[in-house]
Amino acid sequence: MKPINIKAKHELFTKQWHPHRIATVDNMQVILAKIKGEFVWHSHEEEDELFQVIKGTLHMQFRDRTEIVKEGEIIVVPKGVEHNPSTKNNEEVHLLLFEKLSTAHTGKIKAEMTQTKYPQI
Repeated sequence: MKPINIKAKHELFTKQWHPHRIATVDNMQVILAKIKGEFVWHSHEEEDELFQVIKGTLHMQFRDRTEIVKEGEIIVVPKGVEHNPSTKNNEEVHLLLFEKLSTAHTGKIKAEMTQTKYPQI
């Protein structure tokens, strides 16, 4: 039970679209990620996802609109909602995510970017 410095943890990795677990809360995981560009369209049938922008601007695409999420803001993507996180203008965005341990990185979609294990840092 020690404080976790999110900025210092983000400095421990450089790879984009590769989540890193920093904590577990009951059956939930707290994840850090760095993203740049566009991800893949996907959904999670049984799990909600919370995204908090630590640095930069997240463009959360939905099939009918795009929500702009700025530094210090969060967005919750409800289970079953297809979404595609992205960034613009070659910006690297730092995120904190909160989701169930059972949440698959890209849902049922298997893509080159799909990760199956999140390192603990």
